[in-house]
Amino acid sequence: MIFYTDEESRTLRTAVYGAMLLVSHADPGPVLEERFAGLRALTHLSHDLRVVLGAARPSVPAGTDEEIEPVVLEALRSTMKTLAARSPEDAASFPRAVLAICREVAEADGVVVDAEDAMVARIEGALVI
Repeated sequence: MIFYTDEESRTLRTAVYGAMLLVSHADPGPVLEERFAGLRALTHLSHDLRVVLGAARPSVPAGTDEEIEPVVLEALRSTMKTLAARSPEDAASFPRAVLAICREVAEADGVVVDAEDAMVARIEGALVI
């Protein structure tokens, strides 16, 4: 198992939980269904990353969606850099896992709207090293 600093762990939590939040807020709908879909979808992440996520409370920035989005996208970019340096296996699988989580959140109410697709595309852009 790879150990991450407190800051790296916090950034990972901001990246993953923040991505779920951004997709959920892109189309206000059944928040509880979306939250549970996102939490169930965490199984797409590697075991090691799930351990890091479970080690502390979810870390999501406060503010409006416009204020939160750049923070989350930067957390995704930073996490990708950290994973590339520390765990190439996780760096390779992390983008697919995060996008799968985002899709499950978007699909939780049975309808994916353009705003959700657009948010997933912005998240995908942040996952490129």
